[in-house]
Parts: sequence; C-alpha cells; structure tokens
Amino acid sequence: MKPLLLLLLPLTLGLARPVAAQLPTADTTATVQLYGYVDGYFGLDFPAPTDTRRPGFLYSHNRQNEFTVNQALVGAQFDDGRVRGALGLQAGTYPEANYAAEPQVLQHIYEAYAGFRPLRRAWLDVGVFGSHIGFESAISKNNWTLTHSLAAESSPYYEAGARFTYEASPKWTLTALALNGWQNIRETNRAKALGTQVQWRPSARWLLNSSTFYGNEQPTNSAARRRYFHDFYLTYAATSRLSVLALFDIGTQQARSAGQDHDSWHTGALVLRYRLGRQPGSPFTAALRGEYYFAKNGVVVRDAGPPASEPDFFVRGGSLNLDYAPTRRVLVRLEGKVLNSRNSLYDAAEQPSARTYGNLTGTIALSL
Repeated sequence: MKPLLLLLLPLTLGLARPVAAQLPTADTTATVQLYGYVDGYFGLDFPAPTDTRRPGFLYSHNRQNEFTVNQALVGAQFDDGRVRGALGLQAGTYPEANYAAEPQVLQHIYEAYAGFRPLRRAWLDVGVFGSHIGFESAISKNNWTLTHSLAAESSPYYEAGARFTYEASPKWTLTALALNGWQNIRETNRAKALGTQVQWRPSARWLLNSSTFYGNEQPTNSAARRRYFHDFYLTYAATSRLSVLALFDIGTQQARSAGQDHDSWHTGALVLRYRLGRQPGSPFTAALRGEYYFAKNGVVVRDAGPPASEPDFFVRGGSLNLDYAPTRRVLVRLEGKVLNSRNSLYDAAEQPSARTYGNLTGTIALSL
C-alpha cells in the first residue's frame, strides 16, 4: 500500500489541474484524471474531554486539541464513454475511525471499481464506491457544512458491491445495488443487501432524492436481524445566494430483545446556506444547520447494546459554519457546533454525565 501511495502522490501534486491523457490503444475521447485532496484541521471541545477523542458516534474530524489530517486522498479515474473505473487511496483520522472494522489492507481504499455501459444510458460498476445514501460525501470540502451531520455519521459513507445506474432522462436517474452490507468492504455473513436510489431534478433549482437499503447485518452464525432504511432529502436554490437542504431518514431493524418486534430510528436536518456579499464571485459563504437523531434501544448507533438506565438514544443540536474560498482549489472553514442529549455523549469511562457538548473546528482543505 505504501509504495502505491508514494507513486501516486508526486504524480497528483505535480498537476495544476486535472489532465486529459490520450491512451494509445483507446478511443480518442478516453481520459485519465488524477486527483488529490488534503483536509487539515484543529478543534476544541467544550467541556474538554479527558483525551483528544471526540464522542464515539462522530467519525469525521473526530479529534480535538490536536493538529491533524481528517483525510488525505490521491487517486485516478478513467472514462472513455463506454468503460470507466477509479482507484483512490486515503489516510487520516477519518479512515482510521470509520474503517476500523475492516482488515488493515482495505482501510486505505476510498474507491476502487470498474464499470461499463451494458446499455446506451446505463452503467454497471463493481467494486468499492461512495454510498448511495445521504447528501454528504466523505470529502468534507464538497459538503455544505464543515462537520458531518448526525444523519451522515449514522449511515454508510462507502459501499462494496455492484451498482446499476440508468439515466432515464435528464431529470430522472435510477440506481439499483447489490451490496456486501451496511458500510463494509469485507463480507460479514453469507447474505447480501439490496439498495435503490431515485433522483429527480424537475428544474435546475430542485433536487429530490430517495434511497433505500434492505439487508441482514448480523455476523455468520448469529440470529438474523433484518434492517430496512429509507433516506429522503431535497435541495432547493431559492435565490442566487440562498439554498435550502432538508433531510429525513427512517429505519427499522428486528429487535435484539426477546418479546419486541423491531427497533427503529429516525433523524432529520435542515440546512440554510447563504453566499455573503452581493458579487457573484464572493468568496464568503455561511451555513446554519439544525438536526436531531433518535434511536430506540440505541439501534445502529449503539449496536453493542445500550445501558439499561438509558436504552433509547436521543441527541439534537445546531451549528454555524463560515467558509472562505480564496481560490477554487482552497477552502478555509470555521464551524461552531452544540449538541444536547438525553444520554451521556461519551463512553462511561470518559465523562459519564456529559449530556451537552460543544466544539469549535477549523480546517484548510486543498483539492487538485
């Protein structure tokens, strides 16, 4: 893994912009695009925890009082209109936390897939790729806010499997997936999960998304507990300066406790993003977010089992984000966030009584 990273890094950092390279044996439209991304950050939490870790249900930008890298990424993408593929490798505190359950050799894979067009308007890809669930990607710079939402932190960032995408029209995109499971590269049982995604763009201002997941997420030789999940969100550009994003997710899973049918969870978020300054090219943007997350018996967020004293998990909060983009390749961000919970937000050994949590986080992100 290290030799490959060392090979890709100088190639990527040496580019001032993505390159279209002619392949000698391919169609003249074939391109290879190299990309790179680095997200360095520093944050402080209130009240200060006993070490540099943030609450265990936060996976992105999950360290405090420490200068570190959330994600360093290099990769290449190939597309000739009929065949495509990608390979991206990563390091940082985000993959360290979010890929902890994967074998070490797989923890540095951001994406690795190959695909072709079985039909004129369709793609079939197989490998590891970004999740079809949610409006946020693992690359923080592409999201409306610096830190990820509670909805994103409790749903998959990546998936491994087969993905069939059909471009029905410029307004409709339909996707069907067969997956190893709920955010896992290495299979944990003999079952496969299914997913769907429907995106509708009625106009340039609107995007409506509906994504589903169905599967059994229990290890081999464990009792099956089937999970069904639905993610819905919409974005709307109200004016040239103001955009709105609304999300609601709901899921259910067969209960671990005898005598109960299902445990359920749901989460919602509303984000307002506003470009500061009247000029179209203003480098300043602000974003305001409100959100909540509820999980009966701590399902998904506390799959190891909730404490008997507080079986249900509930947290709500808000954040204010300020962005400064001096160039199109650099984004400087500062965000303040406050969360309030019915439960302890830290492990019992750290701060058993901490139910209100705040943080201030700053990042500088560079993309090539």
